[in-house]
Amino acid sequence: MARVLFQHVSKQYPGEHRLSVNDFHLEVADGEFLVLVGPSGCGKSTLLRMLAGLEDISDGEIYIGDRLVNYVSSKDRNISMVFQNYALYPHMNVYENIAFGLRLRRMPKAEIQERVVRAAKILEIEALLNKLPGQMSGGQRQRVALGRAIVREPEVFLMDEPLSNLDAKLRVQMREEIGKLYRRLKTTMIYVTHDQVEAMTMGTRIVVMKGGLIQQAASPQEIYDKPANMFVAGFIGSPPMNFVSGTIRADREGCLFETRRYSLRIPGSRSDALAAKYAGKKIVMGVRAEDILYRLEDLEQERHRDARLDAAVTIKEHMGSDVYLYLHNKEHRLVVRVDPRMAYEEGQAVTVAPDMERVHFFDPDTEAAIW
Repeated sequence: MARVLFQHVSKQYPGEHRLSVNDFHLEVADGEFLVLVGPSGCGKSTLLRMLAGLEDISDGEIYIGDRLVNYVSSKDRNISMVFQNYALYPHMNVYENIAFGLRLRRMPKAEIQERVVRAAKILEIEALLNKLPGQMSGGQRQRVALGRAIVREPEVFLMDEPLSNLDAKLRVQMREEIGKLYRRLKTTMIYVTHDQVEAMTMGTRIVVMKGGLIQQAASPQEIYDKPANMFVAGFIGSPPMNFVSGTIRADREGCLFETRRYSLRIPGSRSDALAAKYAGKKIVMGVRAEDILYRLEDLEQERHRDARLDAAVTIKEHMGSDVYLYLHNKEHRLVVRVDPRMAYEEGQAVTVAPDMERVHFFDPDTEAAIW
């Protein structure tokens, strides 16, 4: 096992004006499961390929353990990489695919067999060792690709969107399998995905990227509860956070968040802080679907009475355990998560209230969160 240090790493491809990775500075702790997440083109796969030695570094330094690896060849970095497309040899059976890298290193046959059998047992593919890749399902082939990585006993595992070719059911199953593998091996893992569900459910820490830059690096819960900016708030979470533009108005009781049609009272110490800095200024309020109140007993509580607004249901989206109502209040579109047993219909008038103790505020110019 080993820590990984990215020290102000950048990457610019020839002929490109924009940096694909821009001053990426981060330490991955020994034994950590780090997930790099972001939209296509944000630089996450490029970063992984630079760490693997498959791409040259334009600027900065990368360390695996205490060793600078900028000029170390890929085969000598003691890493294993699992790709999106499995990259199995179709004419070799499972045993031969897993053992191939060890044979290239001229490892003794007895040790190769011991490692392959041990990896097959961990991944529960002992019965598949004599099968060809074409005789297996996508999930089984991905297990073989993981087995090929395990047998090398690397210092760092790299995974580049390894589940994106699987169907929804298999993705859930393989997320669980990779989680089990991490807990068993306790090896440093760096995992790239564009799927925020994978990021939230698998990583011990998440790095959200956009345009080659780190937007936020934190635990999954902190990223969800305290997003650093509007991009993170909108990217992490399903459905995305609701954003409403308005103005802060101070009064004798504190301050209010005002739109053209509504005034919503901001409670507690946040009210004083916002009044001091943003009174009379534009601001963006963010609220998650589950933090918009809709039950009558909640709406009638005194602390929510000054935050109610009227809207109409435009779309009702069934998700099984939840229902999402898409509302419009003649100013803004809002998404609210409601109990599926509640009777709502499209076109119905409803009253809701953002829980003003749980909303987020953002600076409209910088898009940074206002804590």
